[in-house]
Amino acid sequence: MIHPHTQLVYINDEIGYGVFATQFIPAGTITYVKDSLEICISPDQYDAYDRPLQEVIEKYSYIDQEGIRVVSWDFAKYINHCCHSNSMSTGYGFEIAIRDIQAGEQITDEYGIFNLTEPMNVACGKEGCRMQISSNDFDLYYEEWDRKISNSIHKLFEVDQPLFPLIDSDTLADLDLLKADPNSYKSVYALKLKQPVVA
Repeated sequence: MIHPHTQLVYINDEIGYGVFATQFIPAGTITYVKDSLEICISPDQYDAYDRPLQEVIEKYSYIDQEGIRVVSWDFAKYINHCCHSNSMSTGYGFEIAIRDIQAGEQITDEYGIFNLTEPMNVACGKEGCRMQISSNDFDLYYEEWDRKISNSIHKLFEVDQPLFPLIDSDTLADLDLLKADPNSYKSVYALKLKQPVVA
């Protein structure tokens, strides 16, 4: 589920839609959490779909560490990539704002964490844009991603969290540990695919 203080906005014909903040969202705020309504597609289920539906699934899903393709039931699936994103997936399975997000600002994400099966060309327009993201990005950038996340994740406990009730009990236990011991931080590398997925 996407943060409630967001809206879907049409950007242009090239980009399509994007997700924008309707209110100020401070760093450390959970911006997305996988909930029980998400559509979870196993590799076998994916293989059983015809190619046109596979293409739709590829466009709107991410692949978790178990190889499950997750399609959001709400407009979270329209969050666009940016090489200098303002939100990012964490090793705890949810996404947080890694810096303050202003009202009217587009919420962007790091697709390199999504266990891509094929390289994806990107043009986020930011200085230092990688131009292409791929499955190799996890090993190349996870330490940089961890630095960005760790700068904000401890603010989790200081800001309003509308999505907190949707977090599962195991993750809540991990967060209790993190609150008590900041050195227990779980790396984003926990989200890396454990087994190869065939496209």
